[in-house]
Amino acid sequence: MSLAPAFTIPDAMGMRRAMGRFLTGVAVVTTKHDDELYGMTISSLTSISLEPPILMISLNFGTRTGEALMASGKFAVSILGAKQESVARRFAVRGGDRFSEGDFDVTDSGLPVIKGALAQADCTVVQQYDVGDHQVFFGQVTTCRDRDGEVLAFKAGRFGSFSDFGHAEIPWMF
Repeated sequence: MSLAPAFTIPDAMGMRRAMGRFLTGVAVVTTKHDDELYGMTISSLTSISLEPPILMISLNFGTRTGEALMASGKFAVSILGAKQESVARRFAVRGGDRFSEGDFDVTDSGLPVIKGALAQADCTVVQQYDVGDHQVFFGQVTTCRDRDGEVLAFKAGRFGSFSDFGHAEIPWMF
């Protein structure tokens, strides 16, 4: 029997490695400010409330998307499918025109969302907090839609897909 590693106080890379073990989905968050479009790939997306519907996203300080989102007070989220890795990579790179390629739909509030994404949500910021090295935004979902498909997954710096065990679906309402 091998011994588990000792608990240590994590540095930034230790924290990144530990949290990299958590499988997440991949999304693109977009916003618009002064007629300019902004967007970035995120894996820090959480459904916080169903009534009212509220999502939470977290962005590093100093991102152009975060600054534009603060100014505009609105954002859209596109949850990517397994065949949209190239979209995730394009929106993950610093700089460049992320909107010059690809297909987009537009939400009722005028924000671009990734065409063919598994889910899309249009949100209005209801609260924002600075926590550690991130800006955390809570957005009330004003409209959303979804479709079936395989999700794009992210774990330990790699993209992949998710396979379920074939069990019956667990009911969300208890």
